[in-house]
Amino acid sequence: MTERTRYQQNIIRNYYENRDAIALQRAQELITELYLSEGKKREKYWDSLVGHLQKLGVKEDVLTHLRKQDDPQLVAKIIQKLAG
Repeated sequence: MTERTRYQQNIIRNYYENRDAIALQRAQELITELYLSEGKKREKYWDSLVGHLQKLGVKEDVLTHLRKQDDPQLVAKIIQKLAG
């Protein structure tokens, strides 16, 4: 395996330090996509959103409930609490 440069090491370290902020921002973007999408695309956005919410520490039973309700407003409220 090749050695990483100091610059590459800094990028990797910064990514892991800011992983929560990155997941939160992406979850916020996905809520917008949920409002605008339908059908298979909506399911794809739900899958991605659930993954990001898991990274933020949202419990599995809450995620199951949100997905069953299929209401972006409920997810937006949770994300607002996480961001606050």
